[in-house]
Amino acid sequence: MSGVAVTVPTELFSLGADEHAVAFFTCRERPGRPAAAPRVWSAVTALAEAGWRLSVSAMFTGGGAPEAYRTGFAHDVDLVGAFEAPGLAAAFDGIAALEAAGWDELFVSSWLVGPREFQPVPSTAGRDPDAPWAFFALWEWNDAWQAATPQERAEYDRECDVAFAADVDAGISIAGRHRLDAGSSWHHLGIWEVPDLALLDAAMAEHERVADFAFTTSRHYIGRRTDLAAVLGVDS
Repeated sequence: MSGVAVTVPTELFSLGADEHAVAFFTCRERPGRPAAAPRVWSAVTALAEAGWRLSVSAMFTGGGAPEAYRTGFAHDVDLVGAFEAPGLAAAFDGIAALEAAGWDELFVSSWLVGPREFQPVPSTAGRDPDAPWAFFALWEWNDAWQAATPQERAEYDRECDVAFAADVDAGISIAGRHRLDAGSSWHHLGIWEVPDLALLDAAMAEHERVADFAFTTSRHYIGRRTDLAAVLGVDS
């Protein structure tokens, strides 16, 4: 399905207007604080100087301190996060630079890379710049979607838009969406900033109501926001 326009803009989501690409990571921390941490932080700083957005918040604002999300309380990984590179080639080069600096000495990691598909949608209730939680959703289309007619897919998109609009009205900000299927079995990545977990519970109930999951298989991560400098144990 790579390169095929399997989804279209909706009333809520507009197509991405730049060439940015996501570098989404999941990590298990290695024991101790290896000497690589300062080198990795220097590599992260170099990415910031090269125009990377190094947090979910930066996808809305364009800048800010590098961040990740702690997930060990609910998942089999300790951290997840999403950076945005100025382009696809820059994303792969940046990951290589982090690994050359010693990232793999600190973490057992998995990376997914793909272009921005939809633009961010700040909450209509007012985006919370200090939202402590993020929700990361990896999606792939299932057999039911493959068998559906274009009309059925369009109706599905309209129903899902109802749920997404309710999320945004309730206080959740959606950092757009990124396409992953050129290099992964996952089709796309959605990222939400979440002010509190009760909102997330209510949002999932609404998505269930409109049958958002009828056409997809998904994997979800929920994480608590933290400075990457604190994770690395370095001074920012």
